[in-house]
Amino acid sequence: MRISPWPHSLFGRLIAALVIAVVLAQAATLYLFARHLEQFALDTSVWVWSRRITEITLLLEQLPPEQRGPTIARLKEQAARLALHRERRALRLRAHAWSRTPDLLPPAAGGGPPSALAPHPGVGAARPSPKAPARTSLLRPHSWPHFFIQLPFTSRSLGLKAALTRQLRAELGSGYGVSVRTAAAPAARVIQIPSPFLGLPAAQPARAYDVVIHLPDDSRLVYRVTRIDPGAPLPPSLMLNVILLVVLLVVALYIAARGITRPLSRLASAADNIGRGERQPKLEEKGARELRHAARAFNTMQDRLHRYLDSRTRVLAAMSHDLKTPLTRLRLQVETQIEDPALQARFGKELDEMESMVRGALALFRGLNDEEGLEPVDVNLLLETIRGEFVEMGKEVTVEGRALRPFPGKPQALKRCITNLVGNAINFGVRATILVRDGAQLQISVCDDGPGIPPEELEKVFEPFYRLESSRNRDTGGTGLGLSIARDVAQAHGGALALRNRPEGGLEAQLTLPRRH
Repeated sequence: MRISPWPHSLFGRLIAALVIAVVLAQAATLYLFARHLEQFALDTSVWVWSRRITEITLLLEQLPPEQRGPTIARLKEQAARLALHRERRALRLRAHAWSRTPDLLPPAAGGGPPSALAPHPGVGAARPSPKAPARTSLLRPHSWPHFFIQLPFTSRSLGLKAALTRQLRAELGSGYGVSVRTAAAPAARVIQIPSPFLGLPAAQPARAYDVVIHLPDDSRLVYRVTRIDPGAPLPPSLMLNVILLVVLLVVALYIAARGITRPLSRLASAADNIGRGERQPKLEEKGARELRHAARAFNTMQDRLHRYLDSRTRVLAAMSHDLKTPLTRLRLQVETQIEDPALQARFGKELDEMESMVRGALALFRGLNDEEGLEPVDVNLLLETIRGEFVEMGKEVTVEGRALRPFPGKPQALKRCITNLVGNAINFGVRATILVRDGAQLQISVCDDGPGIPPEELEKVFEPFYRLESSRNRDTGGTGLGLSIARDVAQAHGGALALRNRPEGGLEAQLTLPRRH
């Protein structure tokens, strides 16, 4: 059996569609927010970098060339001290956080709280200090995974080189040459410009760029900037809010969808049961306005239908009772006043056919108002009983195949249906073969070896009192109600009855009864 990932029920499809829509909407919102945050971080970095580079460049330009080297060294040392101060402060915050939530922090190799990770990407290496080990960088407070959640992006550099070049030329003026390229010079020969964002995760891949400033005296200064590329860090509170929003929406949609689909399921079940001839209690008229209107319309339809069937049955019963007296009187007159045996037999036959039609009509309407309850029916035993009854009358009936399990139905109605089909096969095809196939639905086919039925008449024969050949039906005693009653029984069980001409000759009446799960 093929399994579809898309739900089959209205409730499942409604929930799935709404959940997918909500998730996609929230994902798009997160993407746009992160993209905007990434662009904001880039614009801010370009502005801060260009400002610092401009200030340092103008400062160094005023110095003689022989003093620029020592000044650059002091700038690097001050930047390293500032970075060390920040990292010490981060260490204190980190130790405090580790003491409160140690399970959220990754352990260090020594077993205690971690204290040293990768160096800050935006500052130069600090000189060894007795208070801090050489080439040691402490993690910033916001670089832990539980503070920031990183969304991956496949964005391009968003024009960092062009934006930084354009900003620097605007800051410095036309007398300075500016070029931005991917970092290539050794770290010792460049001036590190720290990142304006200190809370970026250390594990995030970084990309370094060298900014070369050509001074009017043909000397040049090389600065190095480092940006986190690509992506934008998102606070976990935002993600938690999004997840909470999705959960609340799913719960609300579940309740709303259940309130819509549950009354529809009850309405469908009641409609199916009333189609099987069962009287249903009135549906509760509650819920949304459309659902109340549907339940009210169903209750009104059910009342009108039952009143119509009850009235028609009473009328037919009264007609049958009223017809018995004149029919009996006519039969007495035929037997006493007509001396011709042939004429007497002909009139008697006509009276028998009239009585048969009245009895058949009563049986038809009793079948429509049948109050017989459902119970497990042993189909194999039922077919064997029907076969035995026809065999006792000298008819040839065979059964092929078996039902796998009992069928929940109305025993007397099913017996009447199959008996009518077998009777037609015997009358018009000499012998009858009953074929049984069981699976997702129970299929009982009654085949004969008769002349069959013209294709254009295959549906008309189900109409009450319709007969293909009146002379042949008179000989067999048919009234044209057998197939109509059989189809009513099939439909009352939620099934169907169809006729088809067999390729090898004869007619096949196929009774299909669905098995309820």
